[in-house]
Amino acid sequence: QVQLVESGGGLVQPGGSLRLSCAAAKINFRIHDVGWYRQAPGKQRELVALINSGGSTDYADSVKGRFTISRDNAKSTVYLQMNSLKPEDTAVYYCHARYAANYWGQGTQVTVSS
Repeated sequence: QVQLVESGGGLVQPGGSLRLSCAAAKINFRIHDVGWYRQAPGKQRELVALINSGGSTDYADSVKGRFTISRDNAKSTVYLQMNSLKPEDTAVYYCHARYAANYWGQGTQVTVSS
């Protein structure tokens, strides 16, 4: 069974940084487009950042210049480096992979608060 396992979430003060990781298992990771979504309480899940199989990236306007998505195909892992975090970045962050099917991780909580 396909698994996407996120890690790296936690509590951080405004202006701080976190690095999320998502390790994939039982998929041909390198051919998948992978990305990060987030869902805050009472809000819809939204795309944060995407990196396709060719390495091209796309970001939500709200995180451009602060977040960086990257992938390591040899490790079947996608990363999200989050800098200059704001309280409005607080959400559950989900890893997503897509090729012939869609796969989701279980989510990791990110809380930005002083």
